[in-house]
Amino acid sequence: MTTIADNLQAVRAAINAATASAGRTAGDVSLLAVSKTFPDSAVRCACQAGQQRFAENYLQEALQKIAALQDLPIEWHFIGPIQSNKTRDIAANFSWVHSVDRLKIAERLAAQRPVHLPLLQVCLQVNISREDSKSGVLPEQVRELAKAILLLPNLQLRGLMAVPAPANDVSVQRAAFAQLRALYEQLKTEGMPLDTLSMGMSHDFISAIQEGATIVRIGSAIFGERSYP
Repeated sequence: MTTIADNLQAVRAAINAATASAGRTAGDVSLLAVSKTFPDSAVRCACQAGQQRFAENYLQEALQKIAALQDLPIEWHFIGPIQSNKTRDIAANFSWVHSVDRLKIAERLAAQRPVHLPLLQVCLQVNISREDSKSGVLPEQVRELAKAILLLPNLQLRGLMAVPAPANDVSVQRAAFAQLRALYEQLKTEGMPLDTLSMGMSHDFISAIQEGATIVRIGSAIFGERSYP
């Protein structure tokens, strides 16, 4: 448990250093702790160490954690692929959804968002590296999807999210993030009220911050290496 708290402190320090080195304002980048595959106890420990924003990829696992940890002031984000039969539970249990990539999914989230809850905050997942194995809308299709989502009730479109193809070369990492940022800036110049670039994970978040990330999604650097079933 102490390790999680120590890791969180180290990750926050690295985020602050990268933000400063990029000439950006302190506090510009939010840390989203990706807790998929880790137990409730790990999330509780991170929350007790001051982390309040957590992300999950798998709905059933997430719902179990949300129920077990409802005594804590956690803001839950969904970042995994979304199937149509999962939208009702996602709309009812999360504050943010980063992985919207089809109008049908956005329409279902809008229709199923409980009216007593605040607007569901959404990002469009962009397949910036054009990988066949990845979810996400292609870059040239983002504008049309964003315009349609801005017209839906119960949702607030905040920005773009991407999971670029893994790369060890910093210049390659930055090039992918720069593409997403350029797309984001173009949409903003067209009048879309966007403020969020969700990009960067444990292996590349420094490059993401250098290219304008406002949310970095970090799991293993906080919780340790994952063991998938």
